[in-house]
Amino acid sequence: MAGRGDGRAAIGHGRPAMNQLDTSTAFQAENNAPIGFAEFVALVAALMALTALGIDSMLPALPAIGASTHVATENERQFIISSFLIGFGIAQLLHGPLADRYGRKPVLTVALAGYVVANIVAALSASFPLLLIARFAGGVAIAASRVVTVALVRDCFSGRSMARVMSLAFMVFMAAPIFAPVMGSTVLLIGSWRLIFWTIAVISALVLVWFWVRMPETLAPERRIPLSLARLLSGVGETLTDRSSLGYTLATTVLVGALYGFINSVQQIVFDYLKRPDLLIPIFISIAGTMAVTNLANSRIVLRFGMRKISHSALVGLFVIASTHLLWLLSGHETIISFAILQALTMASFALANSNFSAMAMENMGRIAGTASSVQGFVSVTTGTIIGALIGQSFNGTPAPLFAGNVIAALTAFTIVAITERGRLFRAH
Repeated sequence: MAGRGDGRAAIGHGRPAMNQLDTSTAFQAENNAPIGFAEFVALVAALMALTALGIDSMLPALPAIGASTHVATENERQFIISSFLIGFGIAQLLHGPLADRYGRKPVLTVALAGYVVANIVAALSASFPLLLIARFAGGVAIAASRVVTVALVRDCFSGRSMARVMSLAFMVFMAAPIFAPVMGSTVLLIGSWRLIFWTIAVISALVLVWFWVRMPETLAPERRIPLSLARLLSGVGETLTDRSSLGYTLATTVLVGALYGFINSVQQIVFDYLKRPDLLIPIFISIAGTMAVTNLANSRIVLRFGMRKISHSALVGLFVIASTHLLWLLSGHETIISFAILQALTMASFALANSNFSAMAMENMGRIAGTASSVQGFVSVTTGTIIGALIGQSFNGTPAPLFAGNVIAALTAFTIVAITERGRLFRAH
């Protein structure tokens, strides 16, 4: 927002340390939400959850979709997820500049309408290629929910306050991985997999109406940036040359890759390795619930302890837990219970790091929030999708590729963060 500088006001730079301030007063000073705070967070979470709904509701239906569309191998079914994620990643380069030029509201409105249409096409698809095309188009459309929503939050908050909002939104957002597989399984009991896409279309339409009626434009006309190749390249260059933006975007990328590797692999792990297809939904609920609790905790402590101290510690926890899980598997003691507990802890560490990484990557990007969110999202989602697909396609009948991927992701992210911070890790500011 005008007068708020580069978004670093809450990170220090000549001001007293946050633990010497009244954190509630500091938060209120940076709260420029155009609607009530609770509704703002809920609406942001709902917009973000549409992406998770488009991914996680597919998991119980993958065998049915594969059988109906004559997919030859189980690993090929993963393309139902990957095609969506590829569209989701690539399109983020488009939505941000459009949102900086025309405003947040019109861009997101058109995109949500496109998402409704894409799910209707998917529901009517008569072949696997057409289904993949519809899924790709759906990913392209709903990419706006990630890019524009982050820019919208950045319009209203900065620094630790933004991290708090994102954590609360992620907490609500994590209800989607709980609800989505349950929805998919329930739909399969009363109808075919096509009904899942109809359901997503209806829910998306309801969120579209809520957004259109309640959320005003958050980008003032004087802050809009004309579309031009020179300006776009300048924004991309600024995003990729800012140390925090680039570093935390790359760290997010490898963590997103591990997350997508889990999403691609979990159905086969539970069905084929653990031989407990009946427990796919409970496992998903336990993991998503743990992530939700973690994000709630982060929203309560981030104003006190700071994003860096929390997220850097989370990376250490992620490495320790993921390494323990891999060693436990190799020792031959893996069970459905150990998988659920250790994977939930792994994903909780991921959530604690990622929600703060997103805010830190946007610290200095307030002036070009839409474009920066686009570039960061494109890098993290597109590259993360490739990493996740490699992990998923490496499934060899055991969870070893997934667990090894988690270990490598944690170590790589920690190295990137250490370079970004010039070795000054675990700082409060």
